[in-house]
Parts: sequence; structure tokens; C-alpha cells
Amino acid sequence: MARVFTQRGAKSLGLPGRTALEIVSGEGGASGITLRKVEIPVPSPGDSPRNRHVHNNFEECIYVLAGEGKTEAESGNYALKAGDAIVIPSGEKHATRNTGSEPLVLLCFFPTGDIKQGTAEPGVLSKDASKR
Repeated sequence: MARVFTQRGAKSLGLPGRTALEIVSGEGGASGITLRKVEIPVPSPGDSPRNRHVHNNFEECIYVLAGEGKTEAESGNYALKAGDAIVIPSGEKHATRNTGSEPLVLLCFFPTGDIKQGTAEPGVLSKDASKR
């Protein structure tokens, strides 16, 4: 049966340095997809960049709704702007950063209902490993 998921009903992930809402996931009843809306503010002087993280069992597709940024991955650095999408292969360490003058707004898609399994980020406890 089809189901509507609303941003109002999304789970706020409380991740440092960004706003992340998990709109669709296994917790809400989806079995094979997770959808997150992420907003990364313009960095302030002295902000520490986020460490790269990895998803070992699935790809990640990032679609840029607004702003400009850069995904730093093991295979290279990729400039992104509104309307662009990037697919990160399973097992490739990466991080997306805001390089523009306005918030970077992303939709992040994962082909699994639970991204906690298979996601690792240096310096983050395993129970919080879903941090994107």
C-alpha cells in the first residue's frame, strides 16, 4: 500500500554542524529505502571539517536542492551545485561540504531501510554511526 511521509513527521537526527531530517526509513515502515534532507550551513571561520565516513553495504545518492558544495571522496573531489546528483559507491569514504555563500541543501537516498548497519564514521560511536 502506498504511504505518504511528510517532512513534518520526519525524525530530526541532531547531527553536529548540519540539520538532518530522516523523512523515510525502516523506522517509519519503509523496507528498502532511506531518504534524508540535509542542510549544511555556510562554514564559519575556525569550524572543523567533518571527517569522511563510509557505507560498506550500499550506495548513497546525493541530490543538491540548493547551494554549492564539494564531495570529497577517495576517488576525487567533485564540485556540486543545485540540480546535480552524485552517487557514492559502497565502501568509498566521503564527506560533502558547503563551499558556497548560502546553505547547501541535499536529499540523500540510500537503498536500505536502515543505514546504521554498514555505516562507519571515525570518532563516532557505533550507536551513532548513521551520521551522514
